[in-house]
Amino acid sequence: MSSFDASFAAVEYFFKSGVYPWFFAILNCLFAFIASAHAIIYKREPRAAALWVVVIWLVPFIGSLLYLLFGINRIKRKAALILGELEHYRACPHKIGLSPTELQEYLPHNSRHLAVLAKLASKVVVRPLESGNSIELLDCGDEAYPVMLDHIRKAKKSISLCTYIFDCDKIGMEFANALAEAVKNGVQVRVLVDTAGEKYSWPRITRILKKLGVTCSLFNTTTRIPGFFSINLRNHKKIMVVDGVTGFTGGMNIRDGNLLSKNPPYPVRDLHFRVTGPVVGQLQEAFVDDWYFTTGETLRGEIWFPEIKDTGSSFARGITDGPDEDFEKLRLIILGALACAQRSIKIMTPYFLPDSSIISSLNIAALKGVDVDIILPDKNNLPFVKWASVAMLWQVLEKGCRVWLSKPPFDHSKLLIVDDCWTLIGSANWDSRSLRLNFEFCLEIYDPKFACIASQVFESRKSISRLITLAEVDARPLPIRFRDGVAKLFAPYL
Repeated sequence: MSSFDASFAAVEYFFKSGVYPWFFAILNCLFAFIASAHAIIYKREPRAAALWVVVIWLVPFIGSLLYLLFGINRIKRKAALILGELEHYRACPHKIGLSPTELQEYLPHNSRHLAVLAKLASKVVVRPLESGNSIELLDCGDEAYPVMLDHIRKAKKSISLCTYIFDCDKIGMEFANALAEAVKNGVQVRVLVDTAGEKYSWPRITRILKKLGVTCSLFNTTTRIPGFFSINLRNHKKIMVVDGVTGFTGGMNIRDGNLLSKNPPYPVRDLHFRVTGPVVGQLQEAFVDDWYFTTGETLRGEIWFPEIKDTGSSFARGITDGPDEDFEKLRLIILGALACAQRSIKIMTPYFLPDSSIISSLNIAALKGVDVDIILPDKNNLPFVKWASVAMLWQVLEKGCRVWLSKPPFDHSKLLIVDDCWTLIGSANWDSRSLRLNFEFCLEIYDPKFACIASQVFESRKSISRLITLAEVDARPLPIRFRDGVAKLFAPYL
């Protein structure tokens, strides 16, 4: 008997003997025990741990596989940086920045209570509060993209670009060609694109960039199974810094849909911001940390971190957030801002799936007499997120918060304005994916003039929105309420 025949006979005996059901049952129990033990020990949120344990045990093998793919945080950024050549890079490691007491002297009398928020942020975030900044609001890609491309074409020394989605469409190719031309002109260019975000278009933009001679890389490509990538732990940041002195950040990806004047098939309304002044160094720090983590290359020196002069009157600080040592920093800042509010809270976000602590903070503010207005898109690009969001709205509506649904096109804008003085801008949404699972970058800004400009945009969006009432939410047909309730069960993962 050949070795093949012997092996075949052994397999045949295994299945005919009746042993194999017990074998697979024991194997499943072993996998399930290991996976559920890992979830119990390492998951910070008890409800998340409990849900994973249920899925692992109720769905044989597949439950354990799902946890392996989506439930494990494989990024150990802090360890990777410490074991490497350097830890997190700070352009001015010993810079103290503006103290909360000093900030209070610059704020209007009716906004000086926000110095308490600055004190909180200084303990949560390692970066200092920088004075002398200027922030310009750019509405949609029609305003943002021409300005960004102009800076790329005029770059002399360096360009760093980090984005979640970089489509290989008309505007994407315009950016790619401009970056390639900068390389030909001797500019140092580095582009970081998220692995999941790159897959929104074909061909992949990084392949195009590499062919054009642009140095680029993908964030978080590694999983234990070749060909797979984690849908969590995404780099959701949008940062571009040119010559180390001009920065861009906000919520806008690079894709044709943001050019509303071109009437794209899937239009997206969004906001982006041009930043100048000392805080641009903090945008650059966030980029070079991610670049070093991804590629191992250190970006240092005057071409990346030149001396930056004051350009305006805004006080600003960069806030990095992610499922590593920056875990829940942004959430703490948001909770602090809601607690400090005395007159108004204005929120604009595409995805609204707040946890119980944020819901309580919004309700407490409303009950204190603070005007709480929340603008959400009436038609969402992710229907199941909209369903889950609607299922949660009653929790804020019944305490006096006002929720507005903006008319199409889909609004991807992200803003938080407190007392018409403090503004939070950046890439983060009001959901667990942004506040717990992804890597985000935001700027907190203390400046009543900028808050006024942001509020004007907020009010213009509110003017084309409709107010949704508690009665309307309660009047949903039973099948719709059931659908929305099921979607809400998965809110921590949406």
